[in-house]
Amino acid sequence: MAETMIDVRELPRDEAYVALEDHLQLALDGIRDPIAVMATMSCLLYHGFGHLWAGFYRVVGRERLLVGPYQGSLGCLEIAFGRGVCGTAAAERRTIVVPDVGTFPGHIACDARARSEIVVPVTDRGGALIAVLDIDSESPSTFDDRDARALERLVRVFAEPDGVPPAPPRR
Repeated sequence: MAETMIDVRELPRDEAYVALEDHLQLALDGIRDPIAVMATMSCLLYHGFGHLWAGFYRVVGRERLLVGPYQGSLGCLEIAFGRGVCGTAAAERRTIVVPDVGTFPGHIACDARARSEIVVPVTDRGGALIAVLDIDSESPSTFDDRDARALERLVRVFAEPDGVPPAPPRR
């Protein structure tokens, strides 16, 4: 198991995600429980990149998200599908990158310091939506398509038959 925390803030973004994925594979060696995976992934993203908030909202019931494992300040406890960035990403089952949360209609301000956000839908191996990964930053325009692609690849661990993250791409 990986025992030390990884800090990828000084690496180029593509390299940072590869390093984080490698560390995640080491940390999750033999672990398949989705809540443990969510907790570990939240921790690595939060500390590795120094984000304001990183975590999961789990699908509970038909159209409701409930806070799951996360790192950061107190999160919203419950979000309806279609409400805010997380609820919209869940309802539309698509990744949403928000450079300025103040411009997103219906944005839910769980932490007033948040300036930008990315939300990635998480599906299980059967294709059912089980959660969304939500990451907030204190800086505007923190996230872009590179983050979206890397985070979409990272959450595929929940859809893998053996629960093992796919190997990161090498250059």
